[in-house]
Amino acid sequence: MKLKLIIITVTAGLILAACAPATPITSTPDVAAIRTSAAYTVVAEITLTAAAFTPTPMPTETPQPTNTPEPPTATPTTAFATDPTQVALGTPAEVCDDMSFDPTTVDVTILDGTAMTPGQDFVKTWKIKNTGPCTWGEGYGLIYIYGEKMSGQPVPIGLVETGQEVEVSVNFKAPTAIGEYTSAWQMINAAGLPFGKAVYVKILVK
Repeated sequence: MKLKLIIITVTAGLILAACAPATPITSTPDVAAIRTSAAYTVVAEITLTAAAFTPTPMPTETPQPTNTPEPPTATPTTAFATDPTQVALGTPAEVCDDMSFDPTTVDVTILDGTAMTPGQDFVKTWKIKNTGPCTWGEGYGLIYIYGEKMSGQPVPIGLVETGQEVEVSVNFKAPTAIGEYTSAWQMINAAGLPFGKAVYVKILVK
């Protein structure tokens, strides 16, 4: 009986061995893993290739300093034209024209602090003297410089020789508002250049 059982067991083992496949079964490869590995390989090869062919920058030359030319020396200019009595525009006429006045006699009319009614018309006259070497003629006269103009209009003056005294006047209109007002005027020559000291009028509107 034991002999038959042994024979059956051996026979069954042989049958199973004959039915087993000759090559061991392997698992199906992961396609995604294979693609990822291939991509990494391509990237690595591109990086190495780019590194091999990247040009090395050449050193730049340091610019040499250049000599800056010095500006030309300015030629000094004179304030006078061909005629030394003519003064350049924009400068006081100190060479040819001058004037002065006596503080005790300069106010011929309308003393300082004279009372005026609002809007009153009046004429202020000053006595001045030509103390320059040039004769005053056409274009000479008074011009407003500061203070309250009070609609001032200077009266033209005639020919004034050197050393001669002359009375110069301005037509005024008093302001309508109550208060104290001062208006200053100065002589100018035919070129419009001011000279001499300013003269002024001071009134009280009440």
